[in-house]
Amino acid sequence: MKKNPKFVTYALTLFLLLASQYTAVATQTLPEMRVSTMSLDDEKGLSQRAIDRWASNNSDTAEDIFSAKYINHQEPYASGGSKALSLEEWGKLVSEYHDAFSKSTVRVLMQIAEGDFVATQWEITATQTGSYLGHAPSEKTVTWTGVSIDRFKDGKIVESWVNWDKYSLFEGLGLLK
Repeated sequence: MKKNPKFVTYALTLFLLLASQYTAVATQTLPEMRVSTMSLDDEKGLSQRAIDRWASNNSDTAEDIFSAKYINHQEPYASGGSKALSLEEWGKLVSEYHDAFSKSTVRVLMQIAEGDFVATQWEITATQTGSYLGHAPSEKTVTWTGVSIDRFKDGKIVESWVNWDKYSLFEGLGLLK
């Protein structure tokens, strides 16, 4: 196989650029590795409550779990692309989910906590009993998985990154052609 010198140069430049950006971020983040006032077990519990609120609309209020400046990064966003949501926008998304899906249950598959972060792998099973993204109720029960990574500060979740299996949800609902 013949090496393309332009490709090698491009790949090396890209690698060095990414490495320098990672190093810059890491050196800015390292001095504040642990700013949360909660134990890692308490943070895991709060992450569990946040996921339970999504799936089953538990009695916790958003203010019990999230900072007023909370940001939720959805990747993918259900209607397309990705999106960063404020606490108010996230609450609206959760409400729309509850309107579309009933009998929703969540199961935590794994949690890992380090520093001010908790990563949770979860599985949701729900039945579509209401309109979802403009699609009539299908009465189908579907299961999908995802991972949430929550960042903590002052006993609250201040930021989350959520990556979920949109394909399995849409396939289960019959939305893929």
